[in-house]
Amino acid sequence: MLLSLVLHTYSMRYVLPAAVMMGTAPTYILAWGAWRLLSAVLPARFYREVDDRLYTIYQSMVLFFFENYTGVQVIIYGDLPKNKENVIYLSNHQCTVDWIIADMLAIRQNALGHVRYVLKDGLKWLPLYGWYFSQHGGVYVKRSAKFNEKEMREKLRAQTKAETQIYLVIFPEGTRYNPEIPKVIADSQSFAEKEGLAVLKHVLTPRVKATHVAIDTMKDYLDAVYDVTVAYEGTVDHKGQRKLAPSMTEFLCKECPRVHIFIDRIELKDIPEEQMYMRRWLHERFEIKDKLLIEFYDAKDSKRRNKFPGKSVHSKLSLKKTLPSLLFLGGLTASMLLTESGRKLYVKTWIYGTLIGYLWVSIKP
Repeated sequence: MLLSLVLHTYSMRYVLPAAVMMGTAPTYILAWGAWRLLSAVLPARFYREVDDRLYTIYQSMVLFFFENYTGVQVIIYGDLPKNKENVIYLSNHQCTVDWIIADMLAIRQNALGHVRYVLKDGLKWLPLYGWYFSQHGGVYVKRSAKFNEKEMREKLRAQTKAETQIYLVIFPEGTRYNPEIPKVIADSQSFAEKEGLAVLKHVLTPRVKATHVAIDTMKDYLDAVYDVTVAYEGTVDHKGQRKLAPSMTEFLCKECPRVHIFIDRIELKDIPEEQMYMRRWLHERFEIKDKLLIEFYDAKDSKRRNKFPGKSVHSKLSLKKTLPSLLFLGGLTASMLLTESGRKLYVKTWIYGTLIGYLWVSIKP
């Protein structure tokens, strides 16, 4: 019985991080909402500057748990500039932790507050978060024929007009690569074969629409495109078959010892402008990702597995980058919950913030 209790406790290591990250959300939304009202009469860039600073505080608290708490080793390969830039970040997509990987790179460039996502439309219904991601500059898109190019262009133009610094994260595959759903992988491979494109093993055939709209709309504003390939160590079974990448819960339970991130910085002049040519270019970039992942997972020489080729750096994130945010947001939330009026405000923020958010995203793109 004691052993069962220990094992249960061990498996619940995600509870504290989840409680803090979710529990501080109302505090964050209240702080952001206050600034939103105060800045209503100010130019948009003033609102964005403070919004980015607030977002940095929350996301650096999140990274405390995903990096410092888990103790994961972050191995970086390739070219990650030290200084922040206006970029589009393109990555393969395997699990929910992929969103955190973008934060891991951005904080190392002091660009964490500038991270904005292209998200699938259904995520806008997340309580509190769905509404806020849209307010922070995130773009919700629908797949295939329902993709609204005009709405995406208008939102991106508004941000460039306000001189908002951009770290726009896009997952061109459109859905996660999941070895446990072979039909999705097979359909993706069949589509590539039908279109005369290279068939990919460890990534899905990328979709070009969101990438093309983003690059085309902001081409005079961007500094570069970051082509990022991510691999989670420990995602191969004893037969050498690829397993599902870790969920956020599993990651927080310290079930991923190392994450490997390969970055290729691409100049805008090297990317075709026409959509049909950009589609070919994007597929070629995913062919490169596939080769990197084949080397990572399937290399015949066992010494070359679980690593990308080339030089790497073990990048450890300092507590100075994350702990102050945890103490600040945690302290504010605890102070609110200590009083009856504070607890009422906290609950009302969850309830009414969610309802207002649902109303807002149902009428606004």
